[in-house]
Amino acid sequence: MAQKDASVAELTKNFENSTAVLLTEYRGLTVAQLKQLRNDIRQDADYAVVKNTLTKIAANNAGVTGLDDELKGPSAIAFVHGDPVAVAKSLRAFAKANPQLVVKGGYFDGAPLSADEVNKLADLESREVLLAKLAGAMKATMTKAAYVFQALPSKAVRTVDALREKQDTAA
Repeated sequence: MAQKDASVAELTKNFENSTAVLLTEYRGLTVAQLKQLRNDIRQDADYAVVKNTLTKIAANNAGVTGLDDELKGPSAIAFVHGDPVAVAKSLRAFAKANPQLVVKGGYFDGAPLSADEVNKLADLESREVLLAKLAGAMKATMTKAAYVFQALPSKAVRTVDALREKQDTAA
């Protein structure tokens, strides 16, 4: 009983410290394949095989709802502490190479995710790419603004020069 309480406490802590949680079924995978998956996502997540009953209790303790229906059969959870998009992409890539891995759902930003929504999350570009696009858009906007601000005085100078030439020719 004490060991179960400790497991629940550890799982609750993992739920509370995670930016996202992705739930998978690993039936049919070997220990070597699970080790490979753990290594693939180690930078952004911790991957743990969990007991469904203890996980339900821990999730409810942490305020995570909506996973109870998915916690059936052999379950493993990726507790994301880094980029959720990168972890979703890694899980999808691993599942393509190893069809035994099934992404069942998850929990992100205060809401449960279906398997389809996890796939949509995997379709997003990484945080670094999105930041680079934002920086490029901001730079382009600044360049356009600088051009407009520079164009106004130069147009005024050209207009004054044209008027001066017109007066010189008229005189």
